[in-house]
Amino acid sequence: MASSPNGVFRLGLVGAGRMGQTHLRALKDSSDVAVIAVAEPVDSLRENVAVSFGLRGHSSVRELLETGGIDGALIVTPSDSHVEVIRQVAEAKLPILCEKPCGVSAADTRTAERFVTDAGVALQIAYWRRFVPQLQAIRTRVTEGEFGEVLSLSCLQWDGEPPSAEFRARSGGIFVDMGVHEFDQARWLTGGNFTHLAASASTTITDPDVSDDPDSVQVLAELDNGATAFVSLGRHNAGGDMASVEVFGTRDHVLDVFLDPRDGEATQLDALRRQASAFARYANGAPCEGATVEDAIAALEAATNATNARIRVLP
Repeated sequence: MASSPNGVFRLGLVGAGRMGQTHLRALKDSSDVAVIAVAEPVDSLRENVAVSFGLRGHSSVRELLETGGIDGALIVTPSDSHVEVIRQVAEAKLPILCEKPCGVSAADTRTAERFVTDAGVALQIAYWRRFVPQLQAIRTRVTEGEFGEVLSLSCLQWDGEPPSAEFRARSGGIFVDMGVHEFDQARWLTGGNFTHLAASASTTITDPDVSDDPDSVQVLAELDNGATAFVSLGRHNAGGDMASVEVFGTRDHVLDVFLDPRDGEATQLDALRRQASAFARYANGAPCEGATVEDAIAALEAATNATNARIRVLP
């Protein structure tokens, strides 16, 4: 897959909502990847990002693809639309970086896998935590045995405030929307796979327009390498969005609040920029440094199992 004459990998952005705009902020100063066009059906969103970031604006994926001039696509549409957009981009023979979770079920991701396999194009899933330097350092230490046997891993993700009811209706719920980050992170950091899951959900849902999507859930899991994992997810952190990881091993321990509200979105923007650069290399024939389709399937399977394992209080 060729890049532009100046060596910059040209991306077409599909979806100009909150996360799409976060990617745009991350990549505006990138030296090797540039978003040059956006496809967004909502006129106000499309016009806003096109003007603010100097992009070509298109009202549909088809129009974006027919106009051409891009080396790959970054899909940041609602989760339940990922598979259909992947189908369209794969048919155009372009490599794809798709926001997590790549659909809302493992079956969705397997369908997407068939599309890209048939088309012979690359598909990377945008689990940006894999490109946070602090987490990469922890993974290296785990791999090299500095922690000894990993006994326990705790992954916390608490957002500053809940997303809109419209977003939540299409996200697959808190285990899919938020939890897949932690499930992928636990597998990636420890090298293990989930064998057992139990989950408990708060009965609180503060948005009257939302049903059956708790504002907080907790998951306790076992992995096949002997470790246990605790995942805490919530939509109300007064200080702002935060995420942390804690590892206990037989030889060492670490606690890292890698997404600190006091730092704003700096950590995420840096990781998204690193992720896009890795995707450009992958699209040009290098090994995949990020999350694969198989990783996305594993995370969604864990999310589904956690949803089904929710502990109910007997009357």
